[in-house]
Amino acid sequence: MNATHESHSIPAKAVLYMALELGERKWKLGFTVAPAQPPRLREIAARDLIALAVEIRLAKQRFGLPEDATVASCYEAGRDGFWVHRALLARGIDNRVVDSSSIEVNRRKRRAKTDRLDAEQLLKLLVRSQNGERRAWSEVRVPSEDEENARQLHRELQQLKEEQTAHTNRIKGLLTSYGISMAVDRRFPQRLEAARTWNGQRLPEDLSQRLLREFARMQQLNGQIRHLERERVRRLRDEEQDQGIQQMRQLLRLRAIGPNMAWLAVREVFGWRQINNRRQLASLAGLTPTPYASGGESRDQGISKAGNRRLRALLIEIAWRWLLYQPGSALSQWFWQRFGHGSKRLRRIGIVALARKLLVALWKYLRSGLPPEGAELVDWRGKLRCDTLSLTERAA
Repeated sequence: MNATHESHSIPAKAVLYMALELGERKWKLGFTVAPAQPPRLREIAARDLIALAVEIRLAKQRFGLPEDATVASCYEAGRDGFWVHRALLARGIDNRVVDSSSIEVNRRKRRAKTDRLDAEQLLKLLVRSQNGERRAWSEVRVPSEDEENARQLHRELQQLKEEQTAHTNRIKGLLTSYGISMAVDRRFPQRLEAARTWNGQRLPEDLSQRLLREFARMQQLNGQIRHLERERVRRLRDEEQDQGIQQMRQLLRLRAIGPNMAWLAVREVFGWRQINNRRQLASLAGLTPTPYASGGESRDQGISKAGNRRLRALLIEIAWRWLLYQPGSALSQWFWQRFGHGSKRLRRIGIVALARKLLVALWKYLRSGLPPEGAELVDWRGKLRCDTLSLTERAA
């Protein structure tokens, strides 16, 4: 008899466990009902929810489960996002989205990896998690559709600014290769026309045309950036029903906190995540320490960097600004007493510690309404100036 037909392997309250390995063209499915039960593996076309429902029904028949048996499923967080999770929940399936970095892997230098092996591994971890093993993996907190949509504005704005910087650097790099340095602002085409190489010659025609096209693309990005910045200011100024906007205004009352930090911190962390303690909060930003101790060897490997990279990068920037604009706060005084007399390297290490303390202080401030000790407050409306000039225009 096939192993999947053995009735003694099915628990009293049978649950069908399902793991999905999501690919661009194919989805690999794994089914089982017990830890020792050999899995049933199937493959369907990607995003074919009808075929998925058929395979679930066939798996229940194969394992001798009733049609109304509970189905528990999981898949790794990745490119497909959370629509699969919402589709499974809508069909009565208890689904979990798993943090990929928390999945156990073989420590061999060269380990076998296929979709089949990944599905089997997910299936084993799902059974362990369902049976009460809390540390089998880490699950992703799935945002609602509205919460996920609210993250689009600042992420697009950040991406556009990165592309703008890339265009600027490319233009300056091309000019440097001919021994020319000039500002990339609104008068760049006129400056380019007058530019001369080391021997007094004009730039080659193809290079000049490439630089002008690069500049035109950058100008288009500038327009999109200005539009998004105006939209962000409008929402911060006018919207009253959004709880996240209220939290942003509260953060903006602190000197050194601007619209970028307030918007990102609320939309990425404070506005929708369930934070129980400061360790969870620091972990979300990737600011937790990673010690290494084995035998007689013990050392610190630095911060984990496993959290939200956007929040972590901005926190480091805000920590430096906090020292500048909040010199009388307890956090600034702690930094200068602990790291102020050290080397530049020690201060760079200290600024990471300050960023973590600042994140925790902002979280407590939003919960209690009490600002960090010694922090200076200002009117948040004064920070909502939407500069209509682009970065290149400001340089002029």
